[in-house]
Amino acid sequence: MATYLDFEQKIKSIQEEIISARVRHDDNKVVELEANLDKSVEKIYTNLSDFQKLQLARHLDRPYALDYINLLMRDNYEIHGDRHFRDDPAILCYLGYIGDEKVMVIGEQKGRGTKNKIRRNFGMPHPEGYRKALRAAKLAEKFNIPVLFLVDTPGAYPGIGAEERNQSEAIARNLLELSELKTETISIVIGEGGSGGALAIGVADKFAMMRYSVFSVISPEGCSAILWNDPAKVEDATKAMKITSADLKKLDLIDDVINEPLIGAHRDRDGAAKAIGDYFLDELAKLRSMTEEERMSARYARLTGMGAFSE
Repeated sequence: MATYLDFEQKIKSIQEEIISARVRHDDNKVVELEANLDKSVEKIYTNLSDFQKLQLARHLDRPYALDYINLLMRDNYEIHGDRHFRDDPAILCYLGYIGDEKVMVIGEQKGRGTKNKIRRNFGMPHPEGYRKALRAAKLAEKFNIPVLFLVDTPGAYPGIGAEERNQSEAIARNLLELSELKTETISIVIGEGGSGGALAIGVADKFAMMRYSVFSVISPEGCSAILWNDPAKVEDATKAMKITSADLKKLDLIDDVINEPLIGAHRDRDGAAKAIGDYFLDELAKLRSMTEEERMSARYARLTGMGAFSE
């Protein structure tokens, strides 16, 4: 069963009426209802608040990294383990093809259903997950294969075991190594980009966000608890933090906003996957038109230019 948020109830009602009209073979009514649905979608989704966009980024039906891998890739093969400690299921590494391009896709996976969520640790990687991601990225570099990162995590796991195995060092190592990676890299926030857990696979030649994704140093819930000691102010925190793709693009902290279907990736997975695939292939072509020196210089300028401002 599809999950509908509070502001999506009108869409749910119209979609149910369309199903009913199709069962009755009332084609005229179907046409009328579909026109009403298009109008409602445009009205609702072009006037979303920042908090509503956060809800969409966390939507239970929103595609995760594995969904996009299955929709985008062919002849894919999963790479396991960090060759030091264990295989972390919260990080996925797949080698295969997108279109005619051989590519390494590295993503964070939250999991569906209680058992799978626990297995994936709710998308919060341990240090061995980031080390696996780096191993896969270095393997891609060795064979001159481009890398696509899919960011979707509440944050890196802060448990005792993760800290004992040097979580901060694993993230810092990725920031350093990925900034120097010789092959073409593109990173996309597909849902929730949380703090260093997202940054650890976010260093790339191009950094983009889906229309209804968010990126922040802390969750709005954590922010409202720290600043106001009041979890009820999460909406105010979301607005104040400027964590939506539109805000971050305006602040020049990301390169592009990928226009996933207006109704959201959770209602049109194929359309969202196509948007990601098209963006990746287009940007890859642009990166390949540059010399390695030009591309590395542009990457360095982009990374060191973050946060710069003038009064």
